Amino acid sequence: MEIICQTHIDREIESLIERIHPPRVCIDNDSCSDCTVVKIDSANRHGILLEMVQVLAELDLVVSKSYISSDGGWVMDAFHVTDQFGHKLTDKGLVHYIQQALCEARSSKGISNDLELRSCNGLPGSNLSVSALNFAIELTTRDRPGLFLDISTALLGLGFNISSATVWTHNERAACIIHVEDVNKLGPIHVAESLAHLQEELLKVVKARDGEEEKKRARLRLRRIAAGRNHTERRLHQMMYDDGDYEMCGAWQGEKENGRDGIEVSVGRYAEKGYWVVNVRSRDRPKLLFDTVCILTDMQYEVFHAAVITNTSMTDQEYFVRRKGSLDLENESERQKLALCLIAALERRVSHGLKVEIRTEKRMGLLSKVTRVIGENGLSIAKMEIGVEGETAIGSFYLTNCSGEDVNPNIEELMRIETGGSVTANYISPYRVPKPMLSSSSRSNMHERKSSSHVRRKPSLGSMLWSQLECLTHNFRPI
Repeated sequence: MEIICQTHIDREIESLIERIHPPRVCIDNDSCSDCTVVKIDSANRHGILLEMVQVLAELDLVVSKSYISSDGGWVMDAFHVTDQFGHKLTDKGLVHYIQQALCEARSSKGISNDLELRSCNGLPGSNLSVSALNFAIELTTRDRPGLFLDISTALLGLGFNISSATVWTHNERAACIIHVEDVNKLGPIHVAESLAHLQEELLKVVKARDGEEEKKRARLRLRRIAAGRNHTERRLHQMMYDDGDYEMCGAWQGEKENGRDGIEVSVGRYAEKGYWVVNVRSRDRPKLLFDTVCILTDMQYEVFHAAVITNTSMTDQEYFVRRKGSLDLENESERQKLALCLIAALERRVSHGLKVEIRTEKRMGLLSKVTRVIGENGLSIAKMEIGVEGETAIGSFYLTNCSGEDVNPNIEELMRIETGGSVTANYISPYRVPKPMLSSSSRSNMHERKSSSHVRRKPSLGSMLWSQLECLTHNFRPI
């Protein structure tokens, strides 16, 4: 039996190491002709990879390749990125922002602080002040037609207006994060008792149409978000994972699990080094890497090595991971759960249906009116995001027909009449559009290169990973 001992490092000593050796970020526009290479080396800790990827995702950067190595107390990562138009990152202001954001992400201590108000546990002090800017209602429940119409109408009846909201649905489950304000004062809510009453009444509305089993499963809570840590998409992933939306992704089929939209996941073993080898193949789309790393982090997996490569419209991801604090590779149920959770993480962001975007003047009860029009036309909200910019309300809705048919395009005009603003509706693919085909001369040169090397064996993703990591280590000077 092989025994591997890992030394425990106290958090204070770890932070000291971080201060002595702060993270270094290099933005390289010379190594590659068609992309910018972002290189990062830093002291390692759990969650650092997600924080780095999150910075790139928030800037809507396209990651075409990524090579990751963090086997030990140090992490060395390289990301090949472009902007949404396939151009290098040449703007000095953007480059400076990326460097600063990655360094700040490295030193972050968490995402948010919880404040749960439960009538059975008593209320906090009445002098508690909760701002609408750092306070949110979090809800996970069964998805059904008219769900958000009931929620928005109930909140308005209780004297609260929705200032912003984000909704995800997946596998007949729904998760939403809602920010509210006082209708009378048009500002933050300062009374804790009002928030507790809101929680109690809204939970009654949500459970009114559900059976006893769902009433026990549905969860609604109040959450205070720490300043600068309001990462809504990150939190939605956590909520849907905790709610178990992955349970309906299918039964375990041995070494490979297939999801919808061409998602393939396999979990193998590398017993010699004590790794699980996770391979994910799927169609390329925005924030794909972020969604994958989110679930690995939430499930307490440490990523020691990884390679991500996008070829035309498909992306291959390979991760060498270990469960935090465990080296057990024989647990078949854990392997099954990991595969299903990865499929769920990749599926839940993808939204099909008619995308309707609105832009109108901010006013009370706007969302209640919009959801009423959607419900009256037999439509359901698959995904929603709405917020305000100054005095303007901006929102996007992915709408599906309950009967499975295409959405009636007249919904665009109906919502324009109801909102009094600008409304656009389009069927938009959630996936990236492949780059334009190469020119005839480029194809000819590529064909010649292929012909001259057709006898050579095609390298695997794993071999590419190790070769790139070897090159990567030479690009960093010793600390």
